[in-house]
Amino acid sequence: MYKINENYLKLPGSYLFSTIGKKVRAYKEANPDKDVISLGIGDVTQPLAPAVINAMHKAVDEMGKKETFKGYAPDLGYEFLRKAIVLNDYKNRNAFVETDEIFISDGAKSDSGNIGDIFSKDNKIAVCDPVYPVYVDTNAMAGRTGDYLEDKQKWSNVIYMPCVKENNFAPEIPEETPDIIYLCFPNNPTGSTITKDELQKWVDYANENGAVIIYDAAYEAYISEDNIAHSIYECEGARTCAIELRSFSKNAGFTGTRLGFTVVPKDLKCEGVSLNSLWARRQGTKFNGAPYIIQRAGEAVYSEEGKRETREQVAYYMNNARVIREELKSAGYTVFGGVNAPYIWLKTPDNMTSWEFFDVMLNRANVVGTPGSGFGPSGEGYFRLTAFGEYENTIKAIERIKNI
Repeated sequence: MYKINENYLKLPGSYLFSTIGKKVRAYKEANPDKDVISLGIGDVTQPLAPAVINAMHKAVDEMGKKETFKGYAPDLGYEFLRKAIVLNDYKNRNAFVETDEIFISDGAKSDSGNIGDIFSKDNKIAVCDPVYPVYVDTNAMAGRTGDYLEDKQKWSNVIYMPCVKENNFAPEIPEETPDIIYLCFPNNPTGSTITKDELQKWVDYANENGAVIIYDAAYEAYISEDNIAHSIYECEGARTCAIELRSFSKNAGFTGTRLGFTVVPKDLKCEGVSLNSLWARRQGTKFNGAPYIIQRAGEAVYSEEGKRETREQVAYYMNNARVIREELKSAGYTVFGGVNAPYIWLKTPDNMTSWEFFDVMLNRANVVGTPGSGFGPSGEGYFRLTAFGEYENTIKAIERIKNI
């Protein structure tokens, strides 16, 4: 008789955003007359940039002609896109990355879950707390996290690095030495950042202790302050200890078209084994590549028109973030983030739990946010709002919240 992967049975409930979706659907069915505004899931609302759309149209036409038709994409992705990435995301920031160290994918979420395939089950992970749920859940599915402790809302074999108000929502070097360290800056969900100097300390720590850093830079396009690294490879020594995840979803609105990439330097080795070659083997076996049409669209993001148009979109969302942050502060709320990231991290009022505040927001303001406890135990008492909504709806939602 066949057997299932019993690690799935250890997972508490459903995926955070699936739970939120079910609650919202139930509310809408019971209250069809209510206009519910979502500032919860980090999905973009602005259409793709004209330069991107034009590139997609051109690529579609190419797929209709025998001379320019494309089948399976190369394992690493098309060279035209990888070259554009090297030039614009790395060389222009004095970060050394080569084209054969870039692996094009269908998004950072997929890669953040799949990267664990090349690591032993025996590795111990360290995560920021609160944290993007995919990091922890996919390691739980692989059997790396031990047992879920319901009373503590923690996994028994995970090193949690509390990111709280007292440390400016930035992780501190843990007492116990991890094997794999997950870092995300600008951070989802808190919107916090650390300086390049602080990031260098993590790189030095990983190299000294034989650890690897999985660095999620999905929100780097939203950085507005100086001395904040857009890539971990701006730090000395990062090529021997870090894997970087990137996404086109947030910087260029590809949430519905799916495109991202992972950088695995050839200098990154474990007992002489190249992680670059392991990831290449994994991708070649399990992944058939992002579509040619979408990779051409990704290339257009780096054109002069694409850069200008996507910067305008980022500015649009960051204006939403500014409005949310300033208006809620003026209303007496304690808020963080929204300066280098499109997320506002809000302290729940009146000692409400994060799920209690979720219900208040939904039922009294008809606004959807994300309960902080869904991101980890240190997220309790906080609430995440996203700036990815339409400006008019954002204004309307904030007025409703202020009137609760």
